[in-house]
Amino acid sequence: MNSMSLVRGFNASVGLLAPHTLASKLRRAFMTPHTLPPREWELPLLAQAERITLRFGLSALRWGNGPAVLLMHGWEGRPTQFAELIQVLVNAGYGVVALDAPAHGRSPGREANVVLFARALLEAASELPPLKAVIGHSMGGASALLATQLGLRTEALVSIAAPSRILTMLQRFSRHMGLPHQARAHFVRLVEEKAGVPVDQLDSTRYQLDFPGLVVHAEDDPMVPYSEAEAIHRSWSDSRLLSLKNGGHQRVLADPVVLQAVLELLGSLAQASPKALAS
Repeated sequence: MNSMSLVRGFNASVGLLAPHTLASKLRRAFMTPHTLPPREWELPLLAQAERITLRFGLSALRWGNGPAVLLMHGWEGRPTQFAELIQVLVNAGYGVVALDAPAHGRSPGREANVVLFARALLEAASELPPLKAVIGHSMGGASALLATQLGLRTEALVSIAAPSRILTMLQRFSRHMGLPHQARAHFVRLVEEKAGVPVDQLDSTRYQLDFPGLVVHAEDDPMVPYSEAEAIHRSWSDSRLLSLKNGGHQRVLADPVVLQAVLELLGSLAQASPKALAS
């Protein structure tokens, strides 16, 4: 029997006896990220970055000049995980700002959730020039979509390996941890209380998405099912779904096909602007 089986068995037993206590413990664990150091291939880009501090202490890295593109990494991620994409954007003449999400990197906080991620995007956007695009990976993608419902303005948005419904992720986590039904329900309620938003509202199929977008997902993603991307795309009329056979959850960020698709989306905005002005 492996260690995860032991954990599930323990949680199944304790969850029947003390469901609220177990749910509270797992809620804290679920919302407390670990800081992971950059890998060697991220270091050259990190050395080229300008570290900036935004309102309320939010930390970010900046590269290049030109139309603003705002990036948000995923859970326990880092700005420099976008290294290949950042380099491509800077070479194409864009100014890139990549956030340290709340409770990540040098940004303040001990706990985080998708709502706090979304509010961080709003705070950053208020101090930046008008955004050409927002690009988010995993929870960063989900938070970018949510942020547009809270007032974030951007010409386009790119969602990479992002979940469509936060409830789906909570259910997957609680099942993976072996929580029985009552503890699982209490876990979801505690997450709702902490985030301050009912989880059924954290669902992209309920959003009004009235801007061009790109939805990227690898079919072999082991963390977020590919069906989540299909759900996002179905509810977003002005989006393109870019499916990759391989790329997992992280490698997709450096896929040349993805990099080219992002540049094509941004290029289409430049072409559309004169038409909009003429009309």
